[in-house]
Amino acid sequence: MENLKNITISTSASFPSVRDGVGFANRIAIVEEYYFSSKLREVRQLISEGKPIINMGIGSPDMAPSKSVIEAIQNAVTDENAHQYQSYQGLPELRNGMADFYKNNFQVELNSNSEILPLMGSKEGIMHISLAFLNEGDAVLIPNPGYPTYTSVTKLVGATPVFYDLIENNNWEPDFEKLEQQDLSKVKIMWVSYPHMPTGATGSLNLFEKIVAFAKKHQILVINDNPYSFVLNDNPISILKIDGAKEVALELNSLSKTYNMAGWRVGMVSGKSEFIDAVLKVKSNMDSGMFYGIQKGAIEALKLDKSWFDAQNRIYQKRRNLTFELAKKLNCTYDKNSVGLFVWAKLPLEITSAEDFVDKILYEKDIFITPGTIFGSNGEGYIRFSLCVKEEKIQEAILRF
Repeated sequence: MENLKNITISTSASFPSVRDGVGFANRIAIVEEYYFSSKLREVRQLISEGKPIINMGIGSPDMAPSKSVIEAIQNAVTDENAHQYQSYQGLPELRNGMADFYKNNFQVELNSNSEILPLMGSKEGIMHISLAFLNEGDAVLIPNPGYPTYTSVTKLVGATPVFYDLIENNNWEPDFEKLEQQDLSKVKIMWVSYPHMPTGATGSLNLFEKIVAFAKKHQILVINDNPYSFVLNDNPISILKIDGAKEVALELNSLSKTYNMAGWRVGMVSGKSEFIDAVLKVKSNMDSGMFYGIQKGAIEALKLDKSWFDAQNRIYQKRRNLTFELAKKLNCTYDKNSVGLFVWAKLPLEITSAEDFVDKILYEKDIFITPGTIFGSNGEGYIRFSLCVKEEKIQEAILRF
């Protein structure tokens, strides 16, 4: 860690505690409940009232994992050690499977004993990494638009979010000239996510080269959050493919979207051993290992070949084409070359509020779509459709217009 900043700056921000009864931690006042946590309660309430809601908001795969994966977890529950505490680092076979996954799909060599750490979903990795590397007062570069958890976790650990713009005219990629003009002295971490969520921008190895060079110049740890590489994407890439990337980069990955295992909570973080050891110090104090049966299922999933991705993508392609039709019905424009599990669509200029537009569609047409603003201010004027919806439901949504 000698090559990364180790800055500790206290913050004077304070928040009122509850005086009557038990007080809450100040950090609760600086984060809000996750949008989908609150909004889906509203959607469920509408469904309970008999509304025929079509949920195109959340990216939770509706298809099942491979039959072989389900059989693996079923068989595993009768193993002798299945119900004991498991290793914080996961089964060796799981780490080996993850290393093979990176070698076969990204042409990246990883040491399964020291450069891979299985996670209970990559979302927990965002917290573990932040706790491992950020001190109170450190700054964090966060994409706008981007995954909201980057911001909330940054705040929870006492660091300061510094948003960098991603705009359509620049292919949703960082403007490095603009970044260089900022005071980066306190920046410890930079979050990137390619293929990008929510826009579906693919990124490129050339972009990763620029990001790695930027991180080296400013001694910043960059984390690429990479769960969408295999959804409607013919060219999966990893930032760890770039020469020297391991010196300044980690990568998060997940089996959630790739193998329809979102509820299983299986992910991984990869990078050089010193970084992985730091994350493990945090993780080992947070849980007692991943359930043995889930690990066995994940091992089986990682054995699946390209035919699995092809079969999934044939289904997603049909859904995406129908979603394009729906977007046209709403007079939206979109990028046909985007990848991933969503369609990011630009609203007509006369629509001034994405959230108001989404609520109008929800209440008048019983269709839930995600407003772009939950991903940052640059999401205003956009909406996001999930492809985790069966074809007949998308067709029904089209007919409602």
